[in-house]
Amino acid sequence: MATFPTYYNPTYSATRTSQPTVTKVQYGDGYEMRAVFGLNQNPKEWQLEYSVSDTEADEIETFLNARGGQEAFDWNAPDGGTGNKWVCESWSRQLFDFQRSTVSVTFRQVFEP
Repeated sequence: MATFPTYYNPTYSATRTSQPTVTKVQYGDGYEMRAVFGLNQNPKEWQLEYSVSDTEADEIETFLNARGGQEAFDWNAPDGGTGNKWVCESWSRQLFDFQRSTVSVTFRQVFEP
């Protein structure tokens, strides 16, 4: 399993999102039932920005392109979470200065062996 390059640190505007998987049933009288199913019902998602040189941005994009948005990789979240698998289905790159870029990524946690 590939590992996202750990020597790049995201800027600290990183956002972690949690959205538990909950099944809801709404009845006609306003009564609602909620239930969670499965072991991994609260995946995390991280929105990050990397302000790096153009060469480093090329390396990040090469890594993400090689995974094609579907192959999971290892990455340690800024909050200290380790041992998780992630996919990155979309990213963007902004050229903001001479030989400097900002790469914006969204990492979504996946559960697989």
